[in-house]
Amino acid sequence: MIRAFHMEIGLLKSSYRDCGIGEISESHVGKVVKLAGWVFRRRDHGAILFIDLRDVYGVIQLVISESIDGFEQLKCVSCESVITVQGVVSARSPETINDSLQNGKIEVIVSSWSVNSYAASLPLQVDSEFSYPEETRLRYRYLDLRRGKLRKNIILRSKIISEIRSFMEAEGFTEFQTPILTATSPEGARDYIVPSRIHKGKFYALPQAPQQFKQLLMVAGFDRYFQIAPCFRDEDSRADRSPGEFYQLDVEMSFVGQEEVFELMERLLKHIFSKYSNKKVSETFERIPYGESMLLYGTDKPDLRNPIKIADFTSIFKESGLAIFVEQIKKGAVVRGIPAPNCGNKARRFFDEMIQYATKEVGACGLAYICFDEENPRGPIAKFLSSAEISEIAKKACLSRGDAIFFVCDVAQAATRISGAIRKKLGLELSLVNNEEYRFCWIVDFPYFELNETTGKLDFSHNPFSMPKGGLEALNGDPLKIVSQQYDIVCNGVELSSGAVRNHKPEIMYRAFEMLGLDREYVNRVFGALIESFQYGVPPHAGIAPGIDRMVMLIAEEENIREVIAFPMNQRCEDQLMRAPSPVETERLLECGIKLVE
Repeated sequence: MIRAFHMEIGLLKSSYRDCGIGEISESHVGKVVKLAGWVFRRRDHGAILFIDLRDVYGVIQLVISESIDGFEQLKCVSCESVITVQGVVSARSPETINDSLQNGKIEVIVSSWSVNSYAASLPLQVDSEFSYPEETRLRYRYLDLRRGKLRKNIILRSKIISEIRSFMEAEGFTEFQTPILTATSPEGARDYIVPSRIHKGKFYALPQAPQQFKQLLMVAGFDRYFQIAPCFRDEDSRADRSPGEFYQLDVEMSFVGQEEVFELMERLLKHIFSKYSNKKVSETFERIPYGESMLLYGTDKPDLRNPIKIADFTSIFKESGLAIFVEQIKKGAVVRGIPAPNCGNKARRFFDEMIQYATKEVGACGLAYICFDEENPRGPIAKFLSSAEISEIAKKACLSRGDAIFFVCDVAQAATRISGAIRKKLGLELSLVNNEEYRFCWIVDFPYFELNETTGKLDFSHNPFSMPKGGLEALNGDPLKIVSQQYDIVCNGVELSSGAVRNHKPEIMYRAFEMLGLDREYVNRVFGALIESFQYGVPPHAGIAPGIDRMVMLIAEEENIREVIAFPMNQRCEDQLMRAPSPVETERLLECGIKLVE
């Protein structure tokens, strides 16, 4: 949004300019102005030169006649050079009005000019939205940021953060800044570690999140905390996740439970998404238990714009004549069905392509299907099923004539993942996803513990800071059936945030770690300050931390999170612009007591 121009105030007035380009309007016709900016485009008409001058506030046309001093030299000034001009604001003739510019009804007749700096030959064109290779864009990010779309995203990001701050302050929250150099903490990802020169052989860690500090602020009695917090995690890149570092709205509240956190976040997200997007924002935030989400959508990050719901058909196929499924079920497999609306009369090629996607892209052993396009259902497995079994399938999946259904048979974890991918693929292929809305939901009732896929041992499902439902007594039952007061908020298939009602009782934390085979000494060593503080009066508290980058990505309608970050890393976690990570001199390593191993 362009700021309103105030000639009397001179909001942007300096020795180089009277105002920003976007602040000029038709009301200033006839007035002399001094402007500064970049040479955006040039049109040489011989005796008259037209230059589009650009700054961050807008673009305006300059008209330069051969009568002014240095006319020939100005014709040679390259695009993206920075110039200062002085001239009279003039109304354009009706036939030359440019409606694509905010101030396309006016121009400036230049009387004098000077060059502040010359631009060399450009490695990427600023006046084009051409899709240059990402390596080029990140290497010359300062030029890429001059381009319209990316510049708008970064300004949008600034406005959203400012609006979030205003909202949180109006809700009575106090903003804090917590340490960057801290101690390592097991929070679900790898830490970045920083060697200490003063304490050789010891290391700081960059915070994965300000988790312990914000809980300590609740112990300190501050009641409502927030921070636009930088977080650092040594993890792989994804389209919706920036490697290395990211920002989140970190929130913690005392004397609250899950409901109060939900109420606050729903109001905030409705406000932000409604203000900065024209898309419809869901009025209600559906609450979906984790187990139900994994079954119905094949993921704990469901895109509710896709109406397809997965169902379990293990009991039907268990006694069927489809021997290959029966044998797999006996070995512990499950059968999941993914409805395909209005696909019953599609050509064989469609089904072959879905099978190829499942086997080649998602790792399925195969993909069965039934079509309901005729009187008698057809498909490779239809003949192995009785009419009663087929009717039960149609009823359970809410299928009508003209629909089809795909089946996955595998162990539960794989079947969930594969069926979720098939659901997503069908939603896109069949254009079932409404791109003109934001659908939010809460995923609740996460398992407290899970089995580590690598070690096969018990591990925390998210992190050790959540309160189990049922408190200490719950920890006496089957570990894999314990439910955590952990919650995620998801929008259009993107996880925006995790949060939880916190465990504020030392005996529960000790018992939880004991179930993992870790004793009190471990808890005291790793969470020393937090566990000690709980002995001196701690209020019940809960929190959440929506990702700023992901919120902006969704509002800006970008597929890649790097499009809303000013200076992002590439997919290999490299800073192409500043050449990081980089080698460090041996002398500096030795100062920290470090010797590199081949």
